[in-house]
Amino acid sequence: MPSEAFTTDIPARLDRLAWSGFHWLILAALGITWILDGLEVTIVGSLSGALQSRAGLSLSSTQIGLSASLYIAGAVAGALLFGQLADQYGRRKLFVVTVGVYLLATIATGLSWNFASFAVFRILTGAGIGGEYSAINSAIQEFTPARLRGRVDLLVNGSYWIGAALGALGSLVVLDPALVPAALGWRLAFIIGGVLAMAVMLLRRFVPESPRWLLTHGRVAEAEAVMLQIEARVAPGAFSGTAVAIRLRPRGGARLGDLLRSLLTDYPQRTVLGLTLMATQAFCYNAIFFTYALVLTTFYKIPAEKIGWFLLPFAAGNFLGPLLLGTWFDTLGRRVMIAASYGLSGLLMAATALLFARGVLSASWQTALWSLNFFFASAGASAAYLTVGESFPLEVRARAIAVFYAFGTALGGIAGPVLFGALIQTGARINIVWGYLLGAALMLVGALVEARIGVAAEGRALEDVAAPLSKI
Repeated sequence: MPSEAFTTDIPARLDRLAWSGFHWLILAALGITWILDGLEVTIVGSLSGALQSRAGLSLSSTQIGLSASLYIAGAVAGALLFGQLADQYGRRKLFVVTVGVYLLATIATGLSWNFASFAVFRILTGAGIGGEYSAINSAIQEFTPARLRGRVDLLVNGSYWIGAALGALGSLVVLDPALVPAALGWRLAFIIGGVLAMAVMLLRRFVPESPRWLLTHGRVAEAEAVMLQIEARVAPGAFSGTAVAIRLRPRGGARLGDLLRSLLTDYPQRTVLGLTLMATQAFCYNAIFFTYALVLTTFYKIPAEKIGWFLLPFAAGNFLGPLLLGTWFDTLGRRVMIAASYGLSGLLMAATALLFARGVLSASWQTALWSLNFFFASAGASAAYLTVGESFPLEVRARAIAVFYAFGTALGGIAGPVLFGALIQTGARINIVWGYLLGAALMLVGALVEARIGVAAEGRALEDVAAPLSKI
C-alpha cells in the first residue's frame, strides 16, 4: 500500500555536504567494482596466448573472442536481474550478493578444465560484475553532492583501468615461466580477482543504505538516522547551500510499467541518447581491448609473456582521461564534453586504422595511438554511465542503468569481440582495418547524438534532473 505523504530535505542535505572521509569510503568500497571488471577483461586479453597453448586450454582465437562475448552476455543478464533487485530490495543488500557471485565464479574460472567449463564460469563472472554496475552506479550517484557528481562518477568509472593495469602487471608475473610454471600461471591470474573481492566484502559492511532509496520506500525514520550519521562524519559547518525540502508520497515500489513509462513516454529522447552512447562505446572498447593481445601476437609477433607491457600504457591513457578531464564535465557541461570526447576518439580511431592498413605502425606506435585515442574515449564512455544514471527517476534508476547497460552492451559488446576474433583469425590486415573504421564511425555517431539531444545535468540535484515518481 502507498505510504503517507511527507516532506523531507534529505536529498538537499546530501547535495550540500562537503567532501569527507565518508565519501572516500563510498569510493573505496563501491568504486572497486570497475577495478575488478578491468582486472577481468585485461587478464583474459593478456592470457590469450597462454590460453591458446598446450599448457593452457588450447583455445582458438575464435574461442577466445567467444569467451569474451559470453562474459559480456553474463554481465547483461546479471545487470537486468540484479538491477531489478536493487530497486526492489535496496542498494546495500545487493552489494554483498553481486560481489559474492563474482568471487566464486572467477576462482572457478581458474579451475577450468576445457573450453565449455571456461565459458560457463566466464558467464557467471560477468553476471556478478553486471549486477554490480546497476546497484553501485545508482548508489554512488545518490551519495555524491550534485556539484561534484560528474567528476566523481567519471573517476569511479575510469578506475576500471586501474584494474586493467593490475591485470597487465599480474600477467607479467604469472606468465613468466621462471617464476610460475606455465600450466599454473594462467590459473593463478584469475584467483587474483577473487582475493580482491574478499577484501571488498569486508569493506562494504561499513556502507549504509542510500537515504534517497529509503525515502522512496517510505522508510523516513531510517533515512533520517542514516543522514544524521553521515552529517556527523563531516566537519561542523562544512556545508554549502540551503536544504530545500521536497514532498513525497511513496507508492509501494515502482513496477515494470513505471520503468517503461519513464523510458518510452516521459523521457524518450534520453532513452535514445543513453542507448546510443552505451552501444557505440561498448562496441569500440570490447572489440578492440578484448582482442588487442591477439593483434599484438598475430601481426607484431609479440610473445604472450610480453603482452602486459603493451597494455600498461593503454590502461594509463584510459585512466588519465577521466581523471584529468572530469572537472570539465561539471563546469563546461555534459553535452560539450561528451560530444567532444566521442568525436575526438572517432577521428583518432579512423587515423589509426588507416596507418595500420599501410603497415607503417610498430607495436609500440599502435599502442601509443590507442592510448591517446582512449584518453578521450574513456572520459566519454564513463560519462555515458553517468548520463543513464542521472537522467531517470530514482525509483527506477538501478533498472534504467541495467537496461541501458544490457541493451547497449548486447548491441555493441557481444558482437564486437566475436567479430574481431574472427577477423584476426583470417590473418588479413585489411579485415581488421574495416573493423576499426566501423568502430570509428560509431563513435562519431555517438558524438552527433550527444551534441543534438544531450542532457545538461551538471550541478543539478538528481531530483531536479528527473523528478522522483513519488514527488507531489
